[in-house]
Amino acid sequence: MPQIDLAGAGVQPATAVAKPKVVARDVNVHYGEKHALHNVSIDIPEQAVTAFIGPSGCGKSTFLRCINRMNDTIASCRVTGRIELDGEDIYDRSLDVVQLRARVGMVFQKPNPFPKSIYENVAYGPRIHGLAQSKAELDEIVERSLKRASLFEEVKDRLDAPGTGLSGGQQQRLCIARAIAVSPEVILMDEPCSALDPIATARIEELIDELRENYTIVIVTHSMQQAARVSQRTAFFHLGKLVEQGPTEHIFTTPEDKRTQDYITGRFG
Repeated sequence: MPQIDLAGAGVQPATAVAKPKVVARDVNVHYGEKHALHNVSIDIPEQAVTAFIGPSGCGKSTFLRCINRMNDTIASCRVTGRIELDGEDIYDRSLDVVQLRARVGMVFQKPNPFPKSIYENVAYGPRIHGLAQSKAELDEIVERSLKRASLFEEVKDRLDAPGTGLSGGQQQRLCIARAIAVSPEVILMDEPCSALDPIATARIEELIDELRENYTIVIVTHSMQQAARVSQRTAFFHLGKLVEQGPTEHIFTTPEDKRTQDYITGRFG
């Protein structure tokens, strides 16, 4: 069957599946009368990158937002089913949502630095969560987070400058530094490169590959080449349903469902 050219995309080889960090079973999402997600069940392995692909409006971002309960902010949204983080039901009424979002960070489609200095963007989370007992500890967290986000060397002499004054790619890496400053276990990325140029995109992709050694990463992307480059597992969504999931190499070379094949080969989407 026709294939997209994955040789140049550096498709990730299939690897043994790590134990699941996030487990979802029969997840349904309604926005008022609209049934947006239908019975989604998936295991997301730890210390790996899982890519969600599919046409616009297929439910992949909706499901991503379920993992840290961002949909709670939408009055008309109703989520049913079960999602567990390390075996704990994240929709349990006794669960502290603020703590959940510290454990499950999020990076959005467009860089959204706070209207604060570079330093304060990164220090904000650790400060409100009480992760630093002194200014020296806070300085250390900020520096470590910026280094992990591959940004420190570019901004170390202007940490008091506004975060909004950075380039688009730098702003997105600042947002990643902000997310990891509270020591999350999972990082959700909703099309993190869609507003970036190819050079900045390459930097973010390299960063994702480095971060997966310490974090579980889930990325929504419209770029199949990007999914092939950065992920170890891929899930294909269509019309609110999870059609197929598996090792990225398998999904892109020998998909089992014709809808997956048609999307990957460009017949629809």
